[in-house]
Amino acid sequence: MSGWRVQRISAMVLAVCVTVHLITMIAVVHGGLSAGAILTRLHGNVVWGLFYAVFVLAAAAHVPVGLRRIAEEWLGWRGPSVFAVSVLIGLMLAIAGLRAVFALTGGPL
Repeated sequence: MSGWRVQRISAMVLAVCVTVHLITMIAVVHGGLSAGAILTRLHGNVVWGLFYAVFVLAAAAHVPVGLRRIAEEWLGWRGPSVFAVSVLIGLMLAIAGLRAVFALTGGPL
């Protein structure tokens, strides 16, 4: 799949995820929940765990494509090495993000 397509599809997923996240956070804060209460509700919640896992994976797919384009356009860095570095960054984002999701929802990582 081309980088263009990956970035467009991931952008659509991110638009939905960001909207749901912001509306939810605004609603719970205005509803009087503290950060501790929010974390307590997230712990063990499979639905929110899956939602945030999708959010993380969409970001991990989206960011490397943009960084690769910036490296190519601004730095003149082209070829297999820029692709490899961008893929590595995406993998690192995915691993770090999924570890955070699993930590918040009570998963094994």
